[in-house]
Amino acid sequence: MRILLLPLLAVTAAGAARADEAGACRDGIATIRAELQKNPAEAVRAALRRHLRVAERELDEREYDECLDAVKDARRALAR
Repeated sequence: MRILLLPLLAVTAAGAARADEAGACRDGIATIRAELQKNPAEAVRAALRRHLRVAERELDEREYDECLDAVKDARRALAR
């Protein structure tokens, strides 16, 4: 019985982690959009648009880790 429960627990934990990543991805996209509304300098604006496009594409493809990478890149562009 215990052997049958272990795979089920692993799948449940993986699903919860992916849900957290999906939520973080959506939050990151919202943050990038909010920063674009602030009308940043042209170089920053171009970088934010590029990273937003990548993040949205990865969200659609359910590649949440790559979406989060794009969000991190956008945050780095803002820090410059």
